[in-house]
Amino acid sequence: MLQGALAGLAAGGVYAVVAVCLTLMAQLVKVINFSQAAIGMFGAFIAVTFADAHVPQWLAVMLGILCGVVLSGVIGWIIATWLPEASISARSAVTVASLLLLISMSYILFGTKPKTFRAVFPGPAFEVGGVVVSQVTVVMVVLAVAVAIAAKIVLSKTGVGMSLRAIADRPVAAELMGVPVKPFAIGVWLVTGLIVAVAIAIVAPTQTSDAASLSLLVIPASAAALLGGFRRLDLAVIGGLALGMIQGATAQFPELSLVRDWIPLVLIVVFLLWNQRKEVWDAAR
Repeated sequence: MLQGALAGLAAGGVYAVVAVCLTLMAQLVKVINFSQAAIGMFGAFIAVTFADAHVPQWLAVMLGILCGVVLSGVIGWIIATWLPEASISARSAVTVASLLLLISMSYILFGTKPKTFRAVFPGPAFEVGGVVVSQVTVVMVVLAVAVAIAAKIVLSKTGVGMSLRAIADRPVAAELMGVPVKPFAIGVWLVTGLIVAVAIAIVAPTQTSDAASLSLLVIPASAAALLGGFRRLDLAVIGGLALGMIQGATAQFPELSLVRDWIPLVLIVVFLLWNQRKEVWDAAR
């Protein structure tokens, strides 16, 4: 069971990274970016295409990551340009359309078969109680924690962070004070696109490597972000890592392996019901 839980930390790390980015976007640009993982998937597939064309692996990976950043920036530009005052639901609907479009485009451009990714960090890192912990697991956990800490420091200690918080709280007032709202919003899309593209490039060799499976990593990541109510970065990291470990542990039991993918959906429903409990109780009084 320990082996499965530790093995699940690699997936938990990417859940945590995507959950942190979802939380940042919800707080700063008022959108739940359901296309977050699909952007990373598309970049990873671009990297595989370049690698198959005998481009050096490091360069192929960098080009794939760059593609993910550009895609994220384009989606962000579209929303910032045409939906600057739209509701979070309308903005999020655009990202659902982007998710479906990216999956469809990947099928057209790259085919429907799973891809073979070369490991960016191959081999084991160390052993715990006879259980081998891979380099990918270590890197993903460190990346998730580092991204959350860096985001917290930037938002609370820097001028850029204060401008971003001003835009999130009072966008009209911030614009009147001379804060470049649109460039800052697109910048958030670019940075989160970069982070997720890097995470997907690292973890893709350990996951089911078809377009839909990689894109739908956003579902467990959303469950992790819900743990912190799309507000707290620390709980998003904890939720992502814990969810990955739970899935890894349940995969060790054949009778539970079929339900491991349902766990994020169940958690999402539970969190939504819990968050709505006060309204239900007040209505019942």
